[in-house]
Amino acid sequence: MIGKLDRGVEVVVTGIGMISALGNLCQSWNHLISSKCGIRLYQPFPELSPRPLGLIKNKPAQLTALTRKVVAEALQDANLKPPLPEIGVVIGSSRSYQGQWEQLARQYWQEKSIQGKNASNSPFPLLSDWLQTLPNMAAIIAARLVGTAGPVLAPMAACATGIWAIAQGFELIRARQCDRVVAGAVEAPITPLTLAGFAKMGVLAKTGAYPFDQHREGLVLGEGGAVFVLEEASLARRRGARVYGRILGFGLTNDACYATSPNLQEESALAAVKHCCQRSGISLSKVDYIHAHGTSTQLNDECEAQLIQRLFPAGVPVSSTKGATGHTLGASGALGVAFCLMALQHQVLPPCVGLREPAFALDFVREARQFLVEKVLCLSFGFGGQNASIALGR
Repeated sequence: MIGKLDRGVEVVVTGIGMISALGNLCQSWNHLISSKCGIRLYQPFPELSPRPLGLIKNKPAQLTALTRKVVAEALQDANLKPPLPEIGVVIGSSRSYQGQWEQLARQYWQEKSIQGKNASNSPFPLLSDWLQTLPNMAAIIAARLVGTAGPVLAPMAACATGIWAIAQGFELIRARQCDRVVAGAVEAPITPLTLAGFAKMGVLAKTGAYPFDQHREGLVLGEGGAVFVLEEASLARRRGARVYGRILGFGLTNDACYATSPNLQEESALAAVKHCCQRSGISLSKVDYIHAHGTSTQLNDECEAQLIQRLFPAGVPVSSTKGATGHTLGASGALGVAFCLMALQHQVLPPCVGLREPAFALDFVREARQFLVEKVLCLSFGFGGQNASIALGR
């Protein structure tokens, strides 16, 4: 049964740490509202053809360094210093340390080809630090950095991971298990296997990312992360913390249908948005802006546009920021939440970079728009039919 969450506990965001192909939080925001794009043509792996990618630097990032950077920035932004022994940690990643495992496999086969018959049949000698590359290690690294003995969670829900992580942090505070949580997602997905897999599916763009465009080519992989300090509102007020915005509620559903495609009936995705608004205590007519998933693939953009048209027939401003940052997979929802919070702070809607000829009749934000923004939705849709929606308030 869907009902409103207990509104006796208010959760606010007091710190943001973020990195994307556009830079850190302030750089990313300023470049975004100037319609600048962080996507460039790269060939990080000589065996693969050059592709447009959203790299932070000139070569693929390492997840450990990425995690430490965004967590440290979030704490600094919130004016908090470790150790924080009772803080909760929820850090998700859909690919986690896949890149390191691919490197280990490559190293093993290279050594085996050199040594020939004298080679070991086991790759285990190369795995002396394998515990440092387990799927949950980004969350453990964050926990060590903040010095906590509180709950530590590591959600994985494909491209819905970022919103799911923030929702879990929100729930920890609403359930009074913690007064404060570090929550978000990080992703370093630029690996040969990931690129080859998406290329095999035929969904990688050749020149760039053009969300909701008539001539969209497909997704552009990007890397990055966004981590937030969530606090119970009275605690934030007592310490005089700056507040970016409120988390109002969320909706999470699953299609239980296809492995890599959305259910074209859209009922589960529609339910995620409806549940989010019901739990947040807001009507659909009160939503001022939607940060869309907007991957630039043919099927995702069409399904998402139809969903928005069905739920918001009167119209609402919409944009996707993946045309500027690339698609950061599990971290994309977290980046979207960061941009939504900046929109609430600055009362400016971010543009849908890369959109030239809209393929759908929606109120797309084509360039940065001054706007009275009180309540926003951020949407994510992932493989396996994962649907996520989160509502944020000023």
